[in-house]
Amino acid sequence: MKVLILSCKTGGGHDAAGMALKEELESRGHEGVLFDYLVLAGQKVSETVGDVYVNTVKKTPHVFGAVYSLGMAVSRLTRKSPVYYVNSKMAKYLGPYLEKENFDAIVMPHLYPAETLTYMKRKGVSLPLTVAVMTDYTCIPFWEETDCDYYIVPHRDLLETCVKRGIPREKLLPFGIPVSRRFRLKADKEKAREYLGFPKDRKIFLLMGGSMGAGDLEKLTEKLWKEIGGLEGIAVICGSNKKIFQKLKKRYEEEKDVFIIGKTRQMELYMKACDIIYTKPGGLTSTEAAVSRIPIVHTAPIPGCESANRRFFVSHKMSIAPRSAEEQVEEGIRLLESPEQVRAMEEAQKNCISGRAAEKIVDFLEERSDHCEEKGKRI
Repeated sequence: MKVLILSCKTGGGHDAAGMALKEELESRGHEGVLFDYLVLAGQKVSETVGDVYVNTVKKTPHVFGAVYSLGMAVSRLTRKSPVYYVNSKMAKYLGPYLEKENFDAIVMPHLYPAETLTYMKRKGVSLPLTVAVMTDYTCIPFWEETDCDYYIVPHRDLLETCVKRGIPREKLLPFGIPVSRRFRLKADKEKAREYLGFPKDRKIFLLMGGSMGAGDLEKLTEKLWKEIGGLEGIAVICGSNKKIFQKLKKRYEEEKDVFIIGKTRQMELYMKACDIIYTKPGGLTSTEAAVSRIPIVHTAPIPGCESANRRFFVSHKMSIAPRSAEEQVEEGIRLLESPEQVRAMEEAQKNCISGRAAEKIVDFLEERSDHCEEKGKRI
């Protein structure tokens, strides 16, 4: 089975979900082809779209929130948004690529390629099985104007939301958000700490701002260190935010229990090595943390889908989300001081998120493949 996974460089979560699916496919002997589909129009197009998104989110998150709210309003008023028309332009690049290759299925952990394929489908282009993967705990604007064969929903409690927005119930599969199996594997905390160079005799607080290092990591680190400095340790992952990385590195270079990290491909090790995580409520990072069974303190969201993620996690008792940095520090410390509360949160995570979404999705693709082979046709 040969599966195309189309992503887009607007935040690291879409690629992470795509990579989890690619890993699962390849572990079973299938072929998974993953890339940013905007590259088909040229590297410059991909970089421009990615840069605009990242800069908006990091520098003016309120603008992103306003655009998201506007998108939600537009999606209620029309069946074809400006987003649909813009992404339809990619058909002239994606079409020839699909003609040249022979894929059994196309999986999309991003809205944009789903819009393009919807346009192509409406123009009568023959396509393999198309599966959209939602990577936030809500139905973001414009999913309802796409026409994929199936939609992977993060949780069964979101099914009604998707139906109300106009997605046919029979197309919805509540398998979850796919994350790498590495987050699910048991790991010895002491060995993880030894590998990362962390002390073994104290608690370690993990602070993150997502792949872009968004959010006020500097302020949160300062307030937390003021409370626990000399007693516990802090690991701060800055992602691709080089400015905040250099600033924090310089500020805490004399502190042996403060670890400032840039981009990493070992996120699962950091989550296994630490005792609690402070993170903005991105869909992928939050899912990875829940699958790792680590207490979560959600910090300020990027307005829009992350606000919905935070509501979902808090309502299902998988995280706490105090509003101010001061309260986040205080309540996170208090949470760690209560083994009973920690166990309750980890149990809620276990009951709500299995971590096996990638397996379920590939199981489904295999079942469809077997069924169609029996009937002598494409998936």
